[in-house]
Amino acid sequence: MADLRAVLFDFSGTLASCEARENWFAGMGLDAAQRADVMDRLTHPTASVTHHAWGYRDLDPALHREAYLHVLQASGLADEHAEQLYRRVTDPAEWAVYSDTFLVLKSLRQNGIRTAVVSNIAWDIRSVLAAAEVDEFVLSFEVGAAKPDRRIFTTALERLGVAADEALMIGDSEENDGAAREVGCSFALVDPLPIADRPTGLIDALRERGVAL
Repeated sequence: MADLRAVLFDFSGTLASCEARENWFAGMGLDAAQRADVMDRLTHPTASVTHHAWGYRDLDPALHREAYLHVLQASGLADEHAEQLYRRVTDPAEWAVYSDTFLVLKSLRQNGIRTAVVSNIAWDIRSVLAAAEVDEFVLSFEVGAAKPDRRIFTTALERLGVAADEALMIGDSEENDGAAREVGCSFALVDPLPIADRPTGLIDALRERGVAL
């Protein structure tokens, strides 16, 4: 790998997390295990979903809503409860960043290393990271390509003005984020743990690759 000039970050489970609060499920009649299962379906997509909109959900906001409402309704939620939860997880105000997110982004900028958020997403996440110093947001619904499609990575590299072997991708999915290797980036995997359980995940990933913060 050449000298590091840029770091690409996944969003959900990497820089930020959406963690449900008890009042989200008021009146739904779900026990703790059922609530956890519903949130897992919302935040950790699976290829086993067969709805026609699923494969295109991160390219179009309307298809995203349709696909996830189907998932929620298939989980046994009434229509109004599915709508309620969907609004929650697509509301930027309901997302929080990991403890080291802002520190890492600020430190990289101070070290002259450019950054991009490369996310499979169908809504604008910029306000979640408004206090951060991010050079580029490369969002699937805006660029028309979703990971593991190599085009989303090459778009990020072109916008940052760096070569693939000068960039590191950090994400929580070997399948999606790890596909950055196919265009020549290096890759670091982080665990999408709850925020309280992963205080230094980003710092550790960078330090393991010799990046001093």
